[in-house]
Amino acid sequence: MSHSNRAVALSLLVCSLACGRQVVHFVADGGADTGVSSGTGGGGASHGGGGTSGIGGLDAHPVDGSLDAIVNVGPVVIATLPVDEATAVPLNASVSATFNEAMDSTTLSKTSFTLKQGAASVDGTVTYAPLTMTVTFAPTVALGTSLVYTATLTTAVKDALGQPLAAAYTWSFTTAPDGLPPLVIATSPSDLATGVSINERPTATFSKAMDPATLDMLTVTVLQGLTPVLGAVSLDGGTNTVTFSPTTPLDLGLTYTVTISTGAKDLGGQPLAADYSWGFTTAACSLTPVNLRSAAAFAVLGGSTVTSGGPTLIAGDLGVSPGTAITGFPPGTVVGTQHPGDPTAAQGIADLVTAYNDAKGRTLCAVTLAGNLGGLTLTPGLYTSTSSLSISAGDLTLDAQDDSDGVFIFQTASTLTTTVGRQVVLINGAKASNVFWQVGTSATFGTSSAFDGTIMADQTITLNSGATLNGRALAHIGAVNLASNTIVRPPQ
Repeated sequence: MSHSNRAVALSLLVCSLACGRQVVHFVADGGADTGVSSGTGGGGASHGGGGTSGIGGLDAHPVDGSLDAIVNVGPVVIATLPVDEATAVPLNASVSATFNEAMDSTTLSKTSFTLKQGAASVDGTVTYAPLTMTVTFAPTVALGTSLVYTATLTTAVKDALGQPLAAAYTWSFTTAPDGLPPLVIATSPSDLATGVSINERPTATFSKAMDPATLDMLTVTVLQGLTPVLGAVSLDGGTNTVTFSPTTPLDLGLTYTVTISTGAKDLGGQPLAADYSWGFTTAACSLTPVNLRSAAAFAVLGGSTVTSGGPTLIAGDLGVSPGTAITGFPPGTVVGTQHPGDPTAAQGIADLVTAYNDAKGRTLCAVTLAGNLGGLTLTPGLYTSTSSLSISAGDLTLDAQDDSDGVFIFQTASTLTTTVGRQVVLINGAKASNVFWQVGTSATFGTSSAFDGTIMADQTITLNSGATLNGRALAHIGAVNLASNTIVRPPQ
């Protein structure tokens, strides 16, 4: 190739990178004529063709022995609005991208051109302007304040000749703050609340997204009188809710004050207009949960044996100690680990004894019950029986009264039984993980009954056919007997 042709080729290559697809045809050095034909920036190309005019007035036609250099760049994004990493973008802004060549509008849609805030997709409409080769995404609703959005054009986007983007193209931007200070719009407990659980984790919900770096033990404080409460501060960005989790339970019957200072700021750097404080008083009879320690990992734990007939499903660990026999798995299924007489099961039994004695030894504000609990609605507290308890006529309802930390502890000196189809019903924030049953002898659950809570029996536990347990079946000395049951261990 002559020096002049090399210069032309270099010029065309530079043009191709900016303008799209180009086809360059040269005669080899020493040939009669040199023909060059150039397509447009839109990617359309012509190659040869008798008498077609080329660059610089050269005659473009195929010649034997020619050398073809083909540069095929395809579609390229050459500009975006907003630009990548732009800040203070208006909340009503549309998002657009301009290409280097004409595009196939049928490949430009909400599937191939997306806008997201974090993992959440933004709904909108996509349009294409052929004269400017620009695609625009118009959000259906206004964007949020002080948030980072990411736009993406996928490789499903193609030019007019069907050539796709070489790779997905993404860019991000941050929207403008609204200029208004964040507000605390809700708290839990509410201001001046009484009878609050000592397990309470105070929360505050803000009117807008907050900067998590500005929410810590310096800006979110809890005091009992003048004494600070130790704990940890966390932010749920999805709900704009900050939580203070005390290191230890609060004290009984005392008043606490929570304060969020003006050091707390939204994502745009706007602080609270003034410190925000509210107070509450803990209950005199509030209970802490029973600490199960390593026994908490077990859905079923027996002292002598664990037996099952039929397709029992256990979600959680299964163990026995000092016995070693676990039978019926399969056909039963364990979604967890089996511990037949191993050190893990032995430690579980030891910790079960500690937890059993803890529950048995509770005395604070005890309410005495006897016989059938069916038909009753009980609130968090300590309930004790000097004989047996049953759920035999009607169902038992446990009402946490919107206190998700409310604890229920039941003490029975003898047996615990349910009859066919009877159930425990949890309402208003009550959780199976906060319900504990200390059983002096054995527990038996009727066919198709539904029970909630951790059962700690000194002797045996028997679940008849089809009975379900949202909790744990932990037997200290005897066996756990199962028959086509479902047992799901609650979160630890």
